[in-house]
Amino acid sequence: MGQFAYQENIPGHLYSARVKMAAELHPCSGKLIGLSNSNRTAQRNQPVQEFNHGLVLSREQLKDRDVFTVRIDKKVNSWSGSIEIGVTSLDPAGLDFPSSATGLKGGSWIVSGCSVLRDGRSVLEEYGRDLDQLSEGDRVGIQRSTHGELHLWVNGQDCGAAASGLPTGLWAVVDLYGKCTQVTVVSCEPPSLAERDTERETVEEREQEDEDEEEEVVVFAPLTKCNVNSPAGGGGARLGAVTGGMLTNDALLFHEKCGTLIKLSNNNKTAERRRPLDEFNNGVVMTNRPLRHNEMFEIRIDKLVDKWSGSIEIGVTTHNPNNLDYPATMTNLRSGTIMMSGCGILTNGKGTRREYCEFSLDELQEGDHIGLMHKASGALHFYINGIDQGVAAAQTPAIVYAVVDLYGMAVKVTIVHNHNHSDRLRRNNAIMRALSPDVGRPRPARSLTPDPDTPDRLLFHSNCGQKAAIISEGRTALRPHATDDFNHGVVLSGRPLHSNEVFQVRIDKMVDKWAGSIEIGVTTHNPAYLQLPSTMTNLRSGTWMMTGNGVMHNGTTILDEYGHNLDRLKAGDTVGVVRKEDGSLHFFVNGVAQGPAAWNVPPSVYAVVDLYGQAAQATIMDDVDLPTLPEDSSDGPTVMSPSSPCSVAGGNSANDLRFHQLHGTNAVITNGGRTALRQNCRSEFNDAIVISNRCLRDGELFEIVIQKMVDRWSGSIEAGVTAIRPEELEFPNTMTDIDYDTWMLSGTAIMQDGNTMRNNYGCDLDTLTTGSRIGMMRSATGDLHYYINGVDQGVACTGLPPEVYAVIDLYGQCVQVSITSSSGPQDNSLCTSNITESSFPIHSPVAGVAHRLHSKHGKNVVLLGEGCQAVRVGGYAHGIVFSAKELKTDELFEVKIDEVDDQWSGSLHMGLTTLAPPELPSCPMSGLSPSLTQLRSKVTWLLAGSEVRRNGLLQRQNYGASLDRLTVGNRVGVKRCSDDTMHVLIDGEDMGPAATAVAKNVYAVLDLYGRVTAVSIVSSSVLEDAGSVKAPSLSSDSCSEGEEDRTPGGEPALVPNTVMAFLENHGKNIQLSHENLTAARVSSYNQGLLVTAQPLPRQQLFQVLCIDRLNASWTSSLSLGVIGHSPDRLNFPSTACCLKRSVWLLQRDSVFHNSLKICENYGPNLDTCPEGTVLGLLVDGNSCLHLYVNGMDQGVAAQDIPTPCYPLIDLYGQCEQVTIVTNNVATVGGESVKARFQGDMEKADMVDGIKESVCWMPHPEVNPNKTCEYQALCSRFKDLLTLPDGYFNEDAKYNLCYCESCHKLRGDESYHKRGEPPRDYALPFGWCRFALRSEPHCDVSNSFKQWHIAYHGTSVGALRRTLDHAQLLSGTSSIFSVSPVKTEGPNGYSEPEENSSNSLPDRDREVPRVQLSPTMRYSGLEMFAPKVQFRDPRSHCCHQAQVGFQVCVRPGSYKVGPQTLGAIEPLDPRFSNTEIEWITKDQGGTLLYGLLIRVE
Repeated sequence: MGQFAYQENIPGHLYSARVKMAAELHPCSGKLIGLSNSNRTAQRNQPVQEFNHGLVLSREQLKDRDVFTVRIDKKVNSWSGSIEIGVTSLDPAGLDFPSSATGLKGGSWIVSGCSVLRDGRSVLEEYGRDLDQLSEGDRVGIQRSTHGELHLWVNGQDCGAAASGLPTGLWAVVDLYGKCTQVTVVSCEPPSLAERDTERETVEEREQEDEDEEEEVVVFAPLTKCNVNSPAGGGGARLGAVTGGMLTNDALLFHEKCGTLIKLSNNNKTAERRRPLDEFNNGVVMTNRPLRHNEMFEIRIDKLVDKWSGSIEIGVTTHNPNNLDYPATMTNLRSGTIMMSGCGILTNGKGTRREYCEFSLDELQEGDHIGLMHKASGALHFYINGIDQGVAAAQTPAIVYAVVDLYGMAVKVTIVHNHNHSDRLRRNNAIMRALSPDVGRPRPARSLTPDPDTPDRLLFHSNCGQKAAIISEGRTALRPHATDDFNHGVVLSGRPLHSNEVFQVRIDKMVDKWAGSIEIGVTTHNPAYLQLPSTMTNLRSGTWMMTGNGVMHNGTTILDEYGHNLDRLKAGDTVGVVRKEDGSLHFFVNGVAQGPAAWNVPPSVYAVVDLYGQAAQATIMDDVDLPTLPEDSSDGPTVMSPSSPCSVAGGNSANDLRFHQLHGTNAVITNGGRTALRQNCRSEFNDAIVISNRCLRDGELFEIVIQKMVDRWSGSIEAGVTAIRPEELEFPNTMTDIDYDTWMLSGTAIMQDGNTMRNNYGCDLDTLTTGSRIGMMRSATGDLHYYINGVDQGVACTGLPPEVYAVIDLYGQCVQVSITSSSGPQDNSLCTSNITESSFPIHSPVAGVAHRLHSKHGKNVVLLGEGCQAVRVGGYAHGIVFSAKELKTDELFEVKIDEVDDQWSGSLHMGLTTLAPPELPSCPMSGLSPSLTQLRSKVTWLLAGSEVRRNGLLQRQNYGASLDRLTVGNRVGVKRCSDDTMHVLIDGEDMGPAATAVAKNVYAVLDLYGRVTAVSIVSSSVLEDAGSVKAPSLSSDSCSEGEEDRTPGGEPALVPNTVMAFLENHGKNIQLSHENLTAARVSSYNQGLLVTAQPLPRQQLFQVLCIDRLNASWTSSLSLGVIGHSPDRLNFPSTACCLKRSVWLLQRDSVFHNSLKICENYGPNLDTCPEGTVLGLLVDGNSCLHLYVNGMDQGVAAQDIPTPCYPLIDLYGQCEQVTIVTNNVATVGGESVKARFQGDMEKADMVDGIKESVCWMPHPEVNPNKTCEYQALCSRFKDLLTLPDGYFNEDAKYNLCYCESCHKLRGDESYHKRGEPPRDYALPFGWCRFALRSEPHCDVSNSFKQWHIAYHGTSVGALRRTLDHAQLLSGTSSIFSVSPVKTEGPNGYSEPEENSSNSLPDRDREVPRVQLSPTMRYSGLEMFAPKVQFRDPRSHCCHQAQVGFQVCVRPGSYKVGPQTLGAIEPLDPRFSNTEIEWITKDQGGTLLYGLLIRVE
């Protein structure tokens, strides 16, 4: 104690300095962590690709009371979850770091989100601040107190004890998980005295404020006099002590385990029953922990439906929710349960008290509160709106959980932890309503002539504005200090207005100090519940007000010039308002009707008067003093109101289609329900959904005209239909967020339940302008048609239910629309006709004949619909089906899941196979495996879950979305791309390459396995029309089948029809020259966006000379693509990736659509393109975007490109200048692209009509990639081998990199032929070749062309000896024989088994045998080319490397044989396993050409 007192007297900064320890991170960390800033800053590498492996620990053990604090430096939005922090007793020096902190065991305490975990298991669910909600710059600390407690500190505030009983000797743990990507250690010291004093004062102030605002009488303790007078409950105890810990972190929440139809939200404080109009039970929820004695559990009713009998039930049970098998209703439980149902009490499902209280739970309304309390005496009390209903049960068990049954009418409830003034008002009103049921409820409409015997007079409500007062028994409202304040004078009527009932007030008193005056209107808000605003026009829901001479709805002006100006009224003038039976709203000034002001005003609205500005006092005029209301407002001074329905519809009274009164938050309905607009259109772009007031009839057109747009946002109007009634629709931000019973057209995409069903529909809503008309019609057959300016766009989708509402989403640029007079029934054959042949069916997004399934299939499969549907009729397996034909390159085979059976686990498998179904036996029972993972008779690539397998063997994990999560309606597709890769698409989204080296002749194959029992085909085969489907190729020397030879060289004639030039509107750092054909970035590294002035025609290649000039000072480089809207008025951002509307962008080796990545590993990495590269863009006849690199087509990058589209280029980073290639502009050095590739090829370079890429002598301007990091890394490894430079060719242009970017940049084919006679070999993709110096005696020019090409894997230790001998040696050819040749054992390379080395004579043992292969997929295996580890001298990172040789082999000097590794699967799709190994004994039969290096 003495030492502690001494420390308390030390100034805070001196004390902190004395005990401060080294605030550093331990150098041992998670595998993705990079440390910097003297080990004080940690960063998770690859933050967008990886979310875990970001664990760091403190360098030293924590001292007691030290707070190890880090600052969050960076976050990304790609993941869920965020920083996790805690302590561990595990020494980081010897720790095998798990992927996340929650994987730490052996004495570890981690705070994750708002949970506390010990050794990976949750010990506290609700604690402190939610770490997932912290932002960049926030600080998080962890502390072990002197009492062994764990404390979390957030921004200098102690969150309290998270755990106790912690041992000493703990290290701090920080996990850079999910969104958190970088942190910095800021301190590790005890909290300063000032911080603790400030914290203590802050806590005390906050507790005092809570005590002032809380209503402890009802909420936290029994209703006693002691509680009223002493919130502390006597003895100065904290409130938590009285309430059983209600103020602790262990708050009452709903348990995660609940009824089958329950959806929890709001941090498990809100429970809602799904499908409330279809189901009335299975809505049981329980608390997350038992109730404490005298602890109030209270809920608020948020939502009811008027369909079922019965309503909410509440009570207690002894059953632990973790172990309970939830019943359909809680009254079905026959043990340990007491429930209040209606106005009675049921114990174990049987009635024990029929009339417990005067209230019935079935009569409660939305907003009412229900509570219960388990007293220390064992008695159970229920509370209705805070009023104790007495003892419901005298003796209850000590441990009980609160339980709520959302039964019947009850749909949604929320746990309430505190209460305020408005709650008391609402409760008192509810109590009065219960005692007198007619109070506050709407009554039948009365006539305008009042009944003198009726006591239901209109009076002001006692709840009024802060500066207002009610006098004269509720008839007069005034602002007593009108000269001091001009607002806070809002008053409401005490009850809702009846239909046709006029509410009129007389202005009694005015002041001349302020501007503005009285305002009058109606609102749907009950004054008992309403937190009154300073002025009524500040209210943003359910309010219509006349102010000045305008009308405002929810704070937004809907009529600018309406009636008499209220600001000119004087004392003695009268103003009034009435809502007619038809829902129209009218105002009166001095008894004169001002005309209709609004339509679709709901019933049960309260009158509102705002004593604003000059208006100081007003009195309600009795009905008998009022003149008769005119039956037709046109008799008044305003014959045709500006908001009359006739203003748009032309007075078509027969058409009753309007917008519904319910709508999105930012939407405003005016003009009699015919006009909808989005308020605050320049600051809000969504939340403006409007819906028709009734269902559309068959053949009825709902048409709107766009009246106003803004150019601030991307995207525009979206239109569609929904089967959800407006009263049941919880309006989302955008209508495409709805995941059921909704069909929408967004841009060109048809979407059902938020998922894209089809792209490239006949119209594009994003291109419509002011004055455009959009119509929707549901035909009698259930088809949805769209009309643009009266023209039918064809069938958008089919199978719509009979009752659908029209939906308009005023999104983005679209601000205001009105219903046209064309809306209504149409004399149209669509009302009765079926789909015509010209219609575009939703299941055939690709032109052509629908795909079919092959008749050979698994034994449990039945094919329906002429082979378009497959159903598994038994078991969980034997469901394999094939496509009827081989898939063509880039042809998508896609199916939709029709049925699932949840009794099985597992799901659909899909892939490609070389197994031809026609070769299967006729009996399906004997020809197919039970599941696709067991199909190994031929090579099969498949996706199972999220795992990619080849012949059942795992090739890749965590590929894309898991197929196990798919359900009914999801689509799955597969295709083989032109680069020999397999791609899987889920709901139209390409998951990227799943497998490589896929053979050409493959069938689509899928397995109806486990849950998935039925699928149907939704794709079509590609048409055999080369002119319309096949994209032109600039690299083909001979015409494709079916093409005409238009040019002497066999090239397709691509004569540009449109001369392209750059648009004058461009990024601010761009300077154009040479008639706008050349663009240069003149400063900085960004602001270099370019767009062409002309749209890109279909089938026309747009090429730019990329790159005229590179600047190595920057990183990254050019990106290019197309934009789908006119760029004339485009406000260019700093980079192309910021464009998010109708943009397709090729950046690095990825494809982006509207800034979202849709494809990876496409084409070469554009960041590595050297100067002189020519890049091109082409949109083919199928609206597919292609990238051309030096004239080589890289395949389809994106689909559904709109018309028109404009080429887009971003001169970013290193790329500073480009020039458009025209017919008159030379490409490089005056040579054409074709000339650069073909060069001086001889006849020997062309074999069997296949062009040979002369890999052994590349052109210096084509092959080297000056910026290839992989080649530079391999070169640094070669330098570490210390091999003499004399072995290598001095001319570096003969060195070739075969990494993915480089070989795609050159457009290399995977396989080539060489020699006499020609023989295939594979290019060594993934390796880097360094050319060797040729021996003087070798005739290189002839030998290399006439000899065959092969590869030889070897070890690093054998390189020098091989180079010294200038030939391959058998002793170096395998890791099994590292000794000299003469001692080669039986494990060395050998002939086939009958010629094994054990049976050879001694003279043959000395003859070298060398093993070769035409592919590095065999010679590069680790058994032949063992891996070695090295540290890169530049990056100091560790890598693994392999080496091998590229050699020329004399024909006839070797023997072709089978592989000797015992492999069953094909090692290379081009070479059979029986012919993949070459063996030679001819010492002069091989010539070393290049050293191959591969680095991982």
